[in-house]
Amino acid sequence: MRNQLSIKVYDSRGHTVAASAAGAFVNLVCSREYQPGDRIGMEIEHPGAFCEVRYDDSMPPAIVYVTERSVSFPVPHGEQKLVYSPKSFAGTKHVTSARIVDDREAYARRNLAFNPYGYAGAVGVYPHASANVETRGESVFAARNTIDGIFANASHGEYPYQSWGINRRSDAQLCLELGVLCRIDEVRLTLRADFPHDNYWTAATLCFAGGAEASEEMVALQKLAEPQVFPVDVEAREVTIKDLVMSSEPSPFPALTQIEVWGCVIPEVGTESVTRCN
Repeated sequence: MRNQLSIKVYDSRGHTVAASAAGAFVNLVCSREYQPGDRIGMEIEHPGAFCEVRYDDSMPPAIVYVTERSVSFPVPHGEQKLVYSPKSFAGTKHVTSARIVDDREAYARRNLAFNPYGYAGAVGVYPHASANVETRGESVFAARNTIDGIFANASHGEYPYQSWGINRRSDAQLCLELGVLCRIDEVRLTLRADFPHDNYWTAATLCFAGGAEASEEMVALQKLAEPQVFPVDVEAREVTIKDLVMSSEPSPFPALTQIEVWGCVIPEVGTESVTRCN
């Protein structure tokens, strides 16, 4: 029998505000303004599955890997809302959807890092970005901003210019957990380019872990606004950016706008009818 899931909206006390039926493809309409403490919950019959989620109809869907029977997304309010479009999670009509993803979609070549619904402390949902430092703990400089698919980088601060800020730390690292073993063929880094306010990195080390062998690759970066592309050929479950080398320009504020990790999920033994990427 095919896997099933369902969506609910909970209030701050854990009471159900709205709920969908269970199915392989579900939609939920919540007809009231979101309140502080609300969260969107998703329950899946058989975890260890790929799902496409869309927690707001103003945002794009994303393929995520779910490892827990019950996962949730806190509806952003206040300072946390600054990294989302003013259209998102606003008003009195909210449409949420989720579906089980078939193998051809799950194992196709894609940006394995993309997840605009990531947040600090998320459990049971991948990809997930975290870091050892985020400038002043502000949402506009959080690690999750680097995988939200927003490439606007000519300024800094609230949407659409959110980024990962390192608070002048020379030991700053960002870790991207993919949740599953992947064959990665390309990493793309988009630096924030609010020059001359910003500085930039001239080099970084990409660490790949969780595969048969861990590996590292040093990459050279330039003062560019567009994505910088680095071909690789590795198998990994996580990617870490570290050893960031800042240029000699006077600004102390380098930052990362987006990381893309292109490749394919490696099917588990026994997965049938899957075209493996080359």
